[in-house]
Amino acid sequence: MAGRLDPSKIIVGVDGSQASVEALRQGQHLATALNAPMEAWACWELPLGYEAYLAMGIDGFAHEAEKHLEDALVEAFGADLPKNVSRRLVQGSARAALVEGSKHAALVVVGRRGHGGFGGLLLGSVSSAVVAHAHCPVVVVHSPENAT
Repeated sequence: MAGRLDPSKIIVGVDGSQASVEALRQGQHLATALNAPMEAWACWELPLGYEAYLAMGIDGFAHEAEKHLEDALVEAFGADLPKNVSRRLVQGSARAALVEGSKHAALVVVGRRGHGGFGGLLLGSVSSAVVAHAHCPVVVVHSPENAT
């Protein structure tokens, strides 16, 4: 990680949800205002019992995360990615990766995949962990009102 450190950057966690697409938009809005680079992170990890997957290969997990990342970037920004935005695939849990990444960032932006009613008052497990353990400020973005 040492070659990629930039303490002025904004990291946005992307999982393909509408909340993460909105996090990309809001992260870019903040990055533009701060004249900062933004990294869109998609994290992936091997499931429990991964030994069985090793025989079949693990490329599918990274490929799926990369597809979610690319689709979210296109949905957020269209075909032309802003010049200050870069992509990063990270092997590991989103919680741990984003908290570790926060050591080398000015800001972390994550989406909240909430549910309506009482459940909507709660943060998701990733956003909760990042808020609780990050080493920099965190912005939690809700899905747009009209998203399902």
